[in-house]
Amino acid sequence: MLETGVVQSTLLEFRHKSFSFEGNLAVGSEPWVVFARSETESESKFRPRVIRLRVLTPQAWLHLDPAGELLLLGSGPEPGRAGPGGPALEVAAEPDEFEEQGIAWVRWRPRVERLLYLPAEHASELRALGGVQELA
Repeated sequence: MLETGVVQSTLLEFRHKSFSFEGNLAVGSEPWVVFARSETESESKFRPRVIRLRVLTPQAWLHLDPAGELLLLGSGPEPGRAGPGGPALEVAAEPDEFEEQGIAWVRWRPRVERLLYLPAEHASELRALGGVQELA
């Protein structure tokens, strides 16, 4: 598992976007990490909303890329393969269920201006967790 200082000071590469460390979250006995970014809902709208995006992941799934510049995800001892290349999509164009770096994910939009990315295998337990409800 990566040291806390590395996790806090390195950006997470997710969905061809960079997310910065926001905080830790206790889920059972396993430490989880919350990464965040803000972006506009859609550039094509006259008055786009600012959307707060968060990625919730077990700390054990974080890996440093070979160059040591970014965090990558992987549910095993090695990071998963990045998805197909290409540009990052606007939030409105992303699917609700997808695979990223070898892990199944779901998007949960509890409020219009909030969007959480949750590992599919933990999504139902995370949605019921008090700490995640506060993020929503």
